[in-house]
Amino acid sequence: MTKVFIDGSAGTTGLRIDERFRERDDIEVIRIDDELRKDINERKRLINSSDITFLCLPDDAARESVSLVENENVCIIDTSTAHRTAPDWAYGFPELSAAHRDRIKNGKRIAVPGCYASGFIALVYPLIAGGIMSKDYPVSSFALSGYSGAGKKGIAGYEASDRPREFDGGREYALTQQHKHLKEMHAVTGLDKVPLFSPIIDDYYSGMLVSVPLYTDMLPVKKSPEEIRKFYQAYYGEANNASGFITIADEDDEEAGTGFLASNHMSGNDGLKIYITGNEDRVVLSAQFDNLGKGASGAAIQCMNIVLGCEETKGLHL
Repeated sequence: MTKVFIDGSAGTTGLRIDERFRERDDIEVIRIDDELRKDINERKRLINSSDITFLCLPDDAARESVSLVENENVCIIDTSTAHRTAPDWAYGFPELSAAHRDRIKNGKRIAVPGCYASGFIALVYPLIAGGIMSKDYPVSSFALSGYSGAGKKGIAGYEASDRPREFDGGREYALTQQHKHLKEMHAVTGLDKVPLFSPIIDDYYSGMLVSVPLYTDMLPVKKSPEEIRKFYQAYYGEANNASGFITIADEDDEEAGTGFLASNHMSGNDGLKIYITGNEDRVVLSAQFDNLGKGASGAAIQCMNIVLGCEETKGLHL
């Protein structure tokens, strides 16, 4: 029986991880008394009593928790931003390459990708690794997310009866181009320039759509939408994506065939779906997933399953 402690179990991601363990008979969740949630000595005791500790905390608190580890056998899976670009931490996106998967499997420090970053990196990393896009391409991205990604305070604001009327529609933010996921998006993909990024939060609970537009004549070799689709199908084939978390939409995909892509279409699902739309000159790449699934708790549990050597999809929904 694997002993798991969730440091920050009262937050959105922590609650979602805890829910996934209710149907598992191979996990024993070590629980902290509510009145001791901020007691550093009790947290230290539970972290070092666990086999795996999930950190579902703000960045500074996550760093503090890591400093409490004395048992060298404890595996830390951090869902915060704190360690995503740290060279001594495994980046928790196993489908990117065999090297990423091996580092997760053999690592004791694993950083779970950010939600927006998961979609962006799923689209851009393979293009650069496969020579389809050069590192100096001026990448931009726009994205749409449900309000659950805003945390407990943000959720309460959206669900309040007296909320401002502006909450009824989509709201663009990170207008200063300082979004916390940009560092990760830049570093993991290896782009020369930090991408332009325009996220929008909207009035629905969960689900995300991250898109990257391309001018095909700015690629090293001009590619048609169908050629790009076949590239992704090959890249995310059996070798990197054995458990099928990432799927590539067909040209006649039912969802895309409506002329619309819904950002809540994958809500409740722990996978990620890639769409290639557009024409010979201008292509839009889109990643559709649940910001609380492949963008947070689902990815964290997937990483844990890899560490434990059990079925990668165990306890997840695809």
